[in-house]
Amino acid sequence: MIHKYTQNGHNIVLDVNSGAVHLLDGTAFRLLEYIDGTVTEGCPQSLIEKLPDSTPEEIREAYSELYSLYKSGQLFSPDDYGRYAREAVLSPVKAMCLNVSHDCNLRCAYCFAGKGDYATGSAMMSAEVGRKAIDYLVSRSHGRKFLEVDFFGGEPLMNFDTVRETVAYARSIEEAHGKKFRFTITTNGLLLDDGKIAYINENMDNVVLSLDGRKSVTDRVRSRVDGSGCYDAVVPKFQKLVESRAKNFAKGKPWEYYVRGTFTKYNKDFAEDVAALRALGFDQISIEPVVAGPKEPYALSESDLPEIFAEYERLADNLVTERKAGGFTNFFHFMLDLEQGPCAIKRLRGCGCGNEYIAVTPQGDVYPCHQFIGFDHWKMGNVFDGTLDEDIKLSFAKATIYDKEDCVSCWAKFYCSGGCDANNMQYEGDILKPVPLSCEMEKKRIECAIAIQAALA
Repeated sequence: MIHKYTQNGHNIVLDVNSGAVHLLDGTAFRLLEYIDGTVTEGCPQSLIEKLPDSTPEEIREAYSELYSLYKSGQLFSPDDYGRYAREAVLSPVKAMCLNVSHDCNLRCAYCFAGKGDYATGSAMMSAEVGRKAIDYLVSRSHGRKFLEVDFFGGEPLMNFDTVRETVAYARSIEEAHGKKFRFTITTNGLLLDDGKIAYINENMDNVVLSLDGRKSVTDRVRSRVDGSGCYDAVVPKFQKLVESRAKNFAKGKPWEYYVRGTFTKYNKDFAEDVAALRALGFDQISIEPVVAGPKEPYALSESDLPEIFAEYERLADNLVTERKAGGFTNFFHFMLDLEQGPCAIKRLRGCGCGNEYIAVTPQGDVYPCHQFIGFDHWKMGNVFDGTLDEDIKLSFAKATIYDKEDCVSCWAKFYCSGGCDANNMQYEGDILKPVPLSCEMEKKRIECAIAIQAALA
């Protein structure tokens, strides 16, 4: 299987199964229109007759190039991933999302978490639950040494004492259990102060800063409880955190962070939001498309796709221009490793939710991920009794791209891994059925990511 397209004057061909990417001249690119998956030695006369605008010599030379790629396994290569789909499906748990706060001091219009409480009522996780969750992760991680814990909500800074106590407890048992924890915190920034910034930069391996972009965009959809905007309050705090984080990195401390935004129908010109965030000094940026029901006024729809596609291309062009001028913005959705990329298991199963990754509520209940919280039939267990529903775990472990009918013949399957299981469940009613709108945007992002590398080659 191949995928071919043209962007920014480059004829790009992706060999899906090998992951090889080729930049071809016009003749070779057009020849692929008439090749059904097998390239034989010696160009057939029938192909020469298909391209009257090229000379026979040009066609034979181009065909010879395609034949060399075919023989080397870089064109129309066989699918070797299917054999991994049923191997080692059940994995130890290695990552946990701790919902330390089921409450929030913002009321973001598009919030999937019911304005912070997941439609389950406001609640705060106690330090006891935090400790039990760490014990649970350790017991379920088996031979895994490196474990990940993400402090999430709602807004986790509303329950910062539990964050501190949980981190301290995890560090205190690392050596005894042969584990190493990596911590992340996601925050809207309203409660940041110098003390919290110092603690986060000392103890959090990664920080996710929620901000949608321009002031007008952010304040329209990310309001406080009283309806006022948050942009002016949080931006200076985010800048201070990132600036001091960079200084800490020079001293050997963690440095990873990214500003995470959402674009909706209100800001389909989201390249401007990336530019605005970059102008504020942020160079690690993600702007995600909103996923919402079609009746929501901010929801994206199929009719928006042409405009969104054009915007992704414009953003890609902007990033190439910046890179050639000596600058750099790391846009999350354009991060693509064409040399090695994810392992086979990750290509098949994506984030690993419900199998390698779980989420814990303030009460200690366990779910496949934070976006399943509030759907009681997806509850997998509880950290106090140590339970974990192995049937649900197995259902996620088996949810590979070869089990998702819409994915099997899709050229992008090894990059998106079948989409987000939670979104599939909420909007298509089945973790095995990807959301078509999300699929189309993901495919465009992959094309742009490859085109960026082609332009910089």
